[in-house]
Amino acid sequence: MKYTYTEQKDTRSGFGAGLAELADTNPNVVALCADLIGSLKMEKFIEKAPERFFQIGIAEANMMGIAAGLTINGKIPFTGTFANFSTGRVYDQIRQSIAYSNKNVKICASHAGLTLGEDGATHQILEDIGMMKMLPGMTVINTCDYNQTKAATLAIADFQGPVYLRFGRPVVPVFIPEDMPFEIGKGILLKEGADVTIVATGHLVWESLLAADTLEKEGISCEVINIHTIKPLDEDIILKSVEKTGRIVTAEEHNYIGGLGESVAGMLSRKRPTIQEFVAVNDTFGESATPAELMKKYGIDSDAVQAAVKRIMKR
Repeated sequence: MKYTYTEQKDTRSGFGAGLAELADTNPNVVALCADLIGSLKMEKFIEKAPERFFQIGIAEANMMGIAAGLTINGKIPFTGTFANFSTGRVYDQIRQSIAYSNKNVKICASHAGLTLGEDGATHQILEDIGMMKMLPGMTVINTCDYNQTKAATLAIADFQGPVYLRFGRPVVPVFIPEDMPFEIGKGILLKEGADVTIVATGHLVWESLLAADTLEKEGISCEVINIHTIKPLDEDIILKSVEKTGRIVTAEEHNYIGGLGESVAGMLSRKRPTIQEFVAVNDTFGESATPAELMKKYGIDSDAVQAAVKRIMKR
């Protein structure tokens, strides 16, 4: 299938659309926000179900504790704030009140990675995937476009257990079909290839497709896999691909330490040792600039994916 796009939307709006639909379809869903209603696109949920919305204010730790408590009577709480405040600021509360007791809380995190751009390094969290995947029982999802984020939001409402759903601020291409089912823990083969496997997540999925198209014109055949669920990792789709290609490049908007690349490397080291290149931020904080400028400078755009593929072809 050839993936193309005709519009651009922010993934956080996909979350907002999914949450608004849940206001109509699932009476147990409740939403909590830490004073960022507009940024998380929660307005439509509030219009539809004001009695099921809780404005906690700038008190993220309290929000996690309240969310955990709401699950006891069967509610399905969706918390909303920036990824930095959804994880780093409240890690103890998530560990003790949500993960340890396997509470059915959906931690929904916008403005992840570098591409929130001008807000700068203090808001650009690049270690959240690692933090969350280390928690026993925590499902970790990182979506690639508007349609996939909306589908994931709907899917996690039906999933029992704590979930970290990560998405972003900037407008990006919409290329996943609107009717494509979202299966937690199941990667998606976007493009078949023979020479190199590219496993990407989040905003790097589209960048990887762009890179694969360019490389194909140069005679390099890339297989592209969208790993939207980082934990549990779809080992089968990756193993099947590397059996064919023998090489793998992982691509993510995250520190290379603790992210998708390390999950893939750890799995392959146990099951099928494979040479690997990482496209990720190289153990540093970000800075204030536009999303495109930051992706270029920190080596996580389509050019960086192409360069990684060419490096691995020489190994």
